[in-house]
Amino acid sequence: MDWNFLIRNKSALFVTTDSRKVTPGCVFVALKGEHFNGNDFVDQARRDGAEYVICGENALTELQDLARAWRRSLSIPIIGITGTNGKTTTKELCAAVLGTKYNLFYTQGNLNNQIGVPLSLLSITRAHEMAIIEMGASHPGDIKELVDIAEPTCGLITNVGKAHLQGFGSFEGVMRTKAELYDFLRAHGGFCFRNTDNSYLAKMAGDLQTVPYTTGTMPEGTHLVGGYNAENVSAAICVGAHFGVSYDEALAAIRAYVPTNNRSQFMKTEHNDVVVDAYNANPTSMQAAIEAFDRSPIINHQSPITNHQSPMPKAYILGAMRELGEYSHLEHQNIVNMLLERKADIVLLVGEEYKATTAPYPIFENVEALAAYLQTTPLTGHHILLKGSRSNQLEKVIPLL
Repeated sequence: MDWNFLIRNKSALFVTTDSRKVTPGCVFVALKGEHFNGNDFVDQARRDGAEYVICGENALTELQDLARAWRRSLSIPIIGITGTNGKTTTKELCAAVLGTKYNLFYTQGNLNNQIGVPLSLLSITRAHEMAIIEMGASHPGDIKELVDIAEPTCGLITNVGKAHLQGFGSFEGVMRTKAELYDFLRAHGGFCFRNTDNSYLAKMAGDLQTVPYTTGTMPEGTHLVGGYNAENVSAAICVGAHFGVSYDEALAAIRAYVPTNNRSQFMKTEHNDVVVDAYNANPTSMQAAIEAFDRSPIINHQSPITNHQSPMPKAYILGAMRELGEYSHLEHQNIVNMLLERKADIVLLVGEEYKATTAPYPIFENVEALAAYLQTTPLTGHHILLKGSRSNQLEKVIPLL
């Protein structure tokens, strides 16, 4: 459909898929899902003042077409970001850096799929000078579908690793799918920001024009935990430099950034020090988190009983990694082996996937069972790593730590 009649002379659009958020002049998109049907609310949306309603069996396709038309009416740089690990943190850091110089739009939360990307694009206004669009994938072709809508002018793949293997089929499938961002940029005269220390990205990029950066080291004074964030920081500094943000300005913005999304967060509770990285997990990110946590300085704590300082014991609370298909048993056993090698002080595992491993640690069916255990066997004076796939909902036990 030709959407010019709707977007012509508009400085901004308000598009919603939630009938409860319909306001006069907005566009309501009646999407249909497994447990909902927006078509049931079309009449109500019109009564509430929706200027235009997109409904029917092709509503999602029309939403994507509208987003593409709106994007094409904007003559601003759009940075596409994807990757197995770190894409949301990198997006947030790039936004912090570029936001010091530009009126910037960037993907909010985790709206990075076939619905979230169009809605993000439609949230860009003509007052914005630049945009960052995050793109996620769990099946071959997902990134191609998203770049064909967002049409980025440049892009960044943080890394490639073992995630969603059930959907991708193999690590090679992950590489091919993430490389669809590079493929689009190459075909349309774009360029990429690329970590030249990563041999996989070099192979995927081929002859694509590249603005290079290296992994580097974590600068002091940030609120991020884990050495694995060094490449995310380096990426943000590189992107900032390309668009005219000085190193000092970029570093100041990164130091001011405070994660609040259960990613690389440090929390000092009444009883423990907790590293919360529980929004997502796959074999690559889980191993990196354990290695970084294992290398973290041993913190001394004051015993309330003896009044003496002693090293803070480490505790690992790890949730299962989902969507690994036939690789699930092997990858969960690899994590158990890592913990055994480290002779971890305390390990608590959540998820049926761990029961088939040789783990000699307590294994809980779900987060509710873990919570019940922590209520009767509380942890005190520990340095704790809390990490697992989002579906584990490990953040529910934070009040008990």
